[in-house]
Amino acid sequence: MDGAEGESRDRRLLLLSVWASAGFAVLSSVWGLLSGSAMIVFDGLYSFASIGLSVLAVLALRTARRGADDRYPWGREVWEPLTVVVKAVALAALCVYAVVGAVADLLAGGREVSTGWALLYAVIATAAGIAVTVAMRRGGRSDLVRAEAAEWLGDTLLSVGVLVGFVVAAVLVASGRPDAAAYVDPAMVVIVSLAFLRVPARLVTGGMREILSMAPPPETQAELEAAVAAVRERYGIAESFLRASKVGGRVDVEVDFVVGEGSSVHTVADGDVVRQALHDRLAEQGHGHERSVVVAFTTDRRWAL
Repeated sequence: MDGAEGESRDRRLLLLSVWASAGFAVLSSVWGLLSGSAMIVFDGLYSFASIGLSVLAVLALRTARRGADDRYPWGREVWEPLTVVVKAVALAALCVYAVVGAVADLLAGGREVSTGWALLYAVIATAAGIAVTVAMRRGGRSDLVRAEAAEWLGDTLLSVGVLVGFVVAAVLVASGRPDAAAYVDPAMVVIVSLAFLRVPARLVTGGMREILSMAPPPETQAELEAAVAAVRERYGIAESFLRASKVGGRVDVEVDFVVGEGSSVHTVADGDVVRQALHDRLAEQGHGHERSVVVAFTTDRRWAL
């Protein structure tokens, strides 16, 4: 899949997320109010937040793909992790808000819910969430699409938890314990919201690593190190130093080769041969990211440190 086709597919998947979130927002908000479930209303609020955040993701993807210019000499890819962090913080704030409201309901004696309608909603939400999650996880290449997929996975797990909770509530009502069933809905909000906080926490951690130009994920770092080591050994270079970071869809790579007496690199043209060999090695890895590669040569080790 070439860059243009991959970008087009990512944009379609993000738009799918927008429309799916819009559908969930309307459905769950209305259904939650009619059934009296704060859990379903929370799902609706989450979906409403996802609409704006997904639109933001589409805009960020378009901005990142515009490339470098005088204002952004290194490219605009930093907009991708920045958007991921904004999305994650907003979702975390929503989860905290939901927990506060649910605790208040628990202290007030719980919340009566129409369990039959709530169960039907949970089944529909779980099935739809699985479908969208699978589509996002199979088709996306960019970090923005992966973040959307993680968000949908979390929402799907939330729906599964809701389904289990409403089954428990229905059993309690059928057993003549509606008083106990009233605590199920707010308790689910607390449990699911706290559990779901792991998703935005993970997204914030990954996004901040990229914004701060920290090292790329271990698997990417290992691939880069293997490529540099292979080229160093092939041309008899004494030592090499690799520095790398991942920013959105771009991986920045700087390699400093320390050339010794036994190396085959003696001229600028020889250095260009090594550069080409390294570029070829990196291209073979096919990790799906754009690369910005700088290769330098020195005979004095201190200039490579």
